[in-house]
Amino acid sequence: MTMSLAGHQAPPIFKRGPTPLARLLVFVAVCLVMLVVDLRFRYLEIVRQALSVVTHPLQLVAAAPADFIRNATVYFATLVDVQLENAELRRAQVQAAQRLLRFEQLERENHELRRLLAMAQTTAVHSVAAEILYDAPDPFARKVILDKGVRHGVTAGLAVVDARGMIGQVTRVYPVQSEVTLLTDKEQAVHVKVARNGVRGILVGSAGNRMEMRFVGTDADIRVGDRLVTSGLDGIFLAGLPVAQVISVDSEGEAFHKVFAETVAQVERTVQVLVLGPEAPRAPRPDPATELKEGEGRAPSTGRGG
Repeated sequence: MTMSLAGHQAPPIFKRGPTPLARLLVFVAVCLVMLVVDLRFRYLEIVRQALSVVTHPLQLVAAAPADFIRNATVYFATLVDVQLENAELRRAQVQAAQRLLRFEQLERENHELRRLLAMAQTTAVHSVAAEILYDAPDPFARKVILDKGVRHGVTAGLAVVDARGMIGQVTRVYPVQSEVTLLTDKEQAVHVKVARNGVRGILVGSAGNRMEMRFVGTDADIRVGDRLVTSGLDGIFLAGLPVAQVISVDSEGEAFHKVFAETVAQVERTVQVLVLGPEAPRAPRPDPATELKEGEGRAPSTGRGG
């Protein structure tokens, strides 16, 4: 009994498999085969899609804290910006209200003066609201195209303004569009005057937003910061439209000043504009002296008829 047991080996406790190196080589070979097969035949595309669908909720859960922090940061930053913008808009609204009240007061005073002096309103202005569609295709000129034309009452020669001042002049008109030459175009010229003292000159386009005021004598009182407005003497533009502000004055011993100004309107950036028609004279009020003379002239003819 003992001998028979001694002739047999005891079974091993743990069953041993391939060596670790052999297992590594087998796994590497399997991976290479899968890569080649997937590269050639796309067999694992469905498996990747299924895994992406399964792991998508996990990705959302993992990214939730970062998304929350980022959204919260953007929210509070936007909230601060909105509060600052609202405060600025309130200040601008108060300033605009104050200016409106002053304008209304001046308008009432002007109306009262006209009534006291027996002066009637002698002019009427026709205006058309328009929008800039695009720049003109000419690369050597500063022109834009408006969405209003002859059908809307726009004619060549009218002034075009934005909320700050004049930006140009209508130079060509089509049925439903019109072309505007900007003030900064080298061929554009506007008859202006200094709002402070009425010194007149010709303002022509120059480089950038700069313009040059020509034919201003060296004895003329013109200073940096003076505001230039349309004079109205050309019979084309309304008088008093803001055009530019003087930025430099240099005489250099010549007969005329070299005056450069910068446009007050957003000539190159504005979109919404207003086309201003010329002053259309209304019917003048009858002169009492003329009526009296006409009445005296008709009285003898009535007597002869009697």
